[in-house]
Amino acid sequence: MSNGFMTIKDVAGYLKIKEQTVYRLVQQGKIPGLKLGGQWKVKKDHLDRMFDEILTEKLKEINH
Repeated sequence: MSNGFMTIKDVAGYLKIKEQTVYRLVQQGKIPGLKLGGQWKVKKDHLDRMFDEILTEKLKEINH
């Protein structure tokens, strides 16, 4: 991972899921990413922020 950008393989390792699953989620727009030079790139900060937002919403649901 360089400059905070992750490949599909990096994301799969980070999330501990299969590369095929990451590829599908990125293509569906469920994980924010860009295709650059024929390869998908995901910014680690965006991935972490996405998880923080999802967790915050889940906590709000639990507390109501």
